[in-house]
Amino acid sequence: MRRTRFIALSFCAFLLCSMTLDAQESVVRQINEIGRFDRWCMREVKESGIIGGQTKYLYEFYGNQDTLVTGKTPFKAPDGYLWRTNNVLAIVAGVVKTNNTVYPEKRGDGYCARIETHIEEVKALGVVNMDVTCQGALLVGVLPEPITTTKDPMSKVLYGVPFTGSPKALKMDIKADVGHEVIRGTGFSKLKPMGYNDYAEITVILQKRWEDEDGNVHALRVGTGIERIMNDIPEWKNGHTVKVHYGDITGEPFYRDYMNLKTDPETAYHALNSKGKNVIIQEDGWAEPGTEPTHMMIHFISSCGNAFYGGVGNTLWVDNVQVVM
Repeated sequence: MRRTRFIALSFCAFLLCSMTLDAQESVVRQINEIGRFDRWCMREVKESGIIGGQTKYLYEFYGNQDTLVTGKTPFKAPDGYLWRTNNVLAIVAGVVKTNNTVYPEKRGDGYCARIETHIEEVKALGVVNMDVTCQGALLVGVLPEPITTTKDPMSKVLYGVPFTGSPKALKMDIKADVGHEVIRGTGFSKLKPMGYNDYAEITVILQKRWEDEDGNVHALRVGTGIERIMNDIPEWKNGHTVKVHYGDITGEPFYRDYMNLKTDPETAYHALNSKGKNVIIQEDGWAEPGTEPTHMMIHFISSCGNAFYGGVGNTLWVDNVQVVM
């Protein structure tokens, strides 16, 4: 009887392990397949007449470029699409506005993703005259639509997907045009050059998250791979890797302040808790090596500063992104 029970328990453990591995492999496969950026589609949105009524296009990297989605329907990711651009539809006080900072660009027989920082103009004679600095971002996660307010911009993006593996690195092909002067453009004052330069950044982070009884989401940093692109890369650099380091890295020679835990509410990552409330992810510390994560975050950004500050002209091209296990 005991032997039968032991065999049954072992079989259940094997099935659970297999299911976990299958789920992990599925996430990696979906990220890597879309990460070739050869498939894309666009949404056609007519902005409100009060701000000019222009027809704009928003791009995402799935489907078929011959597919054109029209109207102001909020974006909803199809099955298997874990990536997201920060190309968004906003409807603020009934005014329809778009912003697109990530574009498909022809590369050889396929395409790559071009991520850029630019100034978005919102002008209507005698009514609105705003200039906003917009940073480009390509990420694994969720950006719910429509955007209804400009307050607390970091809270708009929900970074990461459930994941329990231990990747070695993130590999990709890259080009870069960086180091442009930061321009502050909040939309509520004139554009202001800040006198310092700005750079692109590549990030892969693993966290172990949990929720307390008050609905707050906490995390330990399990793995860290962050590279700030400080120099131009005028020609494609194929197979570039960002290594994932595990445990507390603050004593390592490669460590830089921007790799630290996210403890500032203005720059902290966000997630939905079990009640569907958008909350800050409180990174409480560094996990011990060997800790199993619950989530993985990947993002590419053309500017590494706070929202509405960016090196206008910064551009990061990425292609063939792969999670290396």
